Amino acid sequence: MVHRCFIGLGANLEQPLITVQRAAEVLARHPALHNWRCSSLYQSKPMGPQDQPDYVNAVACFDTELQPLDLLDTLQSIEQQFGRLRGRRWGPRTLDLDLLFYANENINHERLTVPHPGILEREFVLIPLAELAPDLLLPTGQTAAVAAQQIPLNDLCKVV
Repeated sequence: MVHRCFIGLGANLEQPLITVQRAAEVLARHPALHNWRCSSLYQSKPMGPQDQPDYVNAVACFDTELQPLDLLDTLQSIEQQFGRLRGRRWGPRTLDLDLLFYANENINHERLTVPHPGILEREFVLIPLAELAPDLLLPTGQTAAVAAQQIPLNDLCKVV
């Protein structure tokens, strides 16, 4: 069975713009991910500790037959290819790939929560998500476009 998925991409170490672009290329070429689409890239202030560089973020969608934990493993493997180390929570990172939605499923597993619990508080997710899928229904019942109109931008700006 094919599942429509949405992921968040983010980076703020080394060359984050190039990293997010290259990660998107790697994901787009992955044999298990089909019909790949990616939003514009955005620059955002860090969430959590402010003693780190700004982030470059995007949201992408694709279809896959991978099961949720297999998809998570795939995403984490790609993070590791880009030098991801897991340090402090919300700390700086070379690449972060978050599974936002896996079809219409609700997943509560020790390794994975979907829909991603922070979607509604993160302008760097909602704005590119609304760009990519304005009519996508969020857990609140509102569309991504409506939620994006209501969230403070916190200096979020489009870079590409």
